[in-house]
Amino acid sequence: MSLDLSKLYRPSALNSFQFIALTGLLMSAGAHLILHYFVSRPLPSGFNWLYACWTGLYIIGSLINLFGKPDEDHHH
Repeated sequence: MSLDLSKLYRPSALNSFQFIALTGLLMSAGAHLILHYFVSRPLPSGFNWLYACWTGLYIIGSLINLFGKPDEDHHH
């Protein structure tokens, strides 16, 4: 069994969990930069936990993408 590691970085191979996690990470980083450089406000307490949550979601999505069965029925 060989792992297709391109499922970790190729946009067309990402699953929904990975896509949502990357989008959330980029949006959180953008908000972080805006709050730091343009608004001059301190970050809300717990803001940095967003990065841990997005990373966790990406890892879960990656595991599903790498080790999931490609012919498995999807429930939509």
